[in-house]
Amino acid sequence: MQLGCIGAGSWGTTLAVYLARLGRNVRLLPHSRDQFERLESDRENRRYLPGIEFPPSIEVSDSIDEVLASDLVIIATPTQHIRSTLLQATSAPSSDSFFVNTSKGIERGTLLRVSEVIADVLPVESERIVTLSGPSHAEEVSRADPAALVAGSLDMERATLTQEIFSSDSLRVYTTDDIIGVELGGALKNIIALCAGIIDGLKFGDNTKAALLTRGLAEITRLGVALGARHETFSGLSGLGDLIVTCWSSHSRNRYVGEQIGRGRTLGDVVAEMSMVAEGVATTESARELAMRAGVEMPIINQVHQILFGNKDPRAAIDELMTRTTKQEVW
Repeated sequence: MQLGCIGAGSWGTTLAVYLARLGRNVRLLPHSRDQFERLESDRENRRYLPGIEFPPSIEVSDSIDEVLASDLVIIATPTQHIRSTLLQATSAPSSDSFFVNTSKGIERGTLLRVSEVIADVLPVESERIVTLSGPSHAEEVSRADPAALVAGSLDMERATLTQEIFSSDSLRVYTTDDIIGVELGGALKNIIALCAGIIDGLKFGDNTKAALLTRGLAEITRLGVALGARHETFSGLSGLGDLIVTCWSSHSRNRYVGEQIGRGRTLGDVVAEMSMVAEGVATTESARELAMRAGVEMPIINQVHQILFGNKDPRAAIDELMTRTTKQEVW
């Protein structure tokens, strides 16, 4: 089986190396000609994954059409760039191929999940798309630290095939047919991670963060169920699992952005200095719009939106959350 990977950032590169080590042939598509030339000559990604050499079975490609001709195509591009990247294709994917999405976010404007963006741009049925998600920082997967993910798809045969291709003694993959829940859990947890970082920047303690994660998961679940997901999915790897690692890890870009804001810096200054994308910033706007459309109350996410885009003082936002009208825990 020929595999292709669109996106050569830290996660795309990690997956390409991981699969190549398992004996797979992988075509890796960088985002630019300059990056293609660097990866081709260096045979490692010195910017995003230094010190990890490319196995011989990785072919660095500069043709999206060539990569789309693969039997399995991995999407590992920042969410807001997926549409423009796929629109560069001049030929359709093979009718026998399928896609494994590993990006986490909601497209601005359209409010589409990533699998919906893929199906909207390419002549690909929804059943040919799998979303692979869960707690999986690239730095740790590249070291073969044990990890677990979930493959969600409307087609359980393709979810199971993805499970077989990606599973190893260091990566355990589960399956589900709730692709909506898998994608929303992976996208929305980044917003809560921004808030977790703000808590760290303000130097609040573990009690505060535990309360945030618990009530944040309640908001994620509330919106997810309203949009067609199953409640139990958010207690799994793509929900609670990913939420925990993103809110606590030093590798988390979203937590880092929040921490800097909690220390008094502006969003613009923090984002401008970063070489990688914090998906939670754009997702905050999309999630707020989705919640308004669905009539779902999301107080934490609303406050994060006001902090990011309304220059609201984080302490004032937390005070407003803490002094809201009291409620039952489940409502």
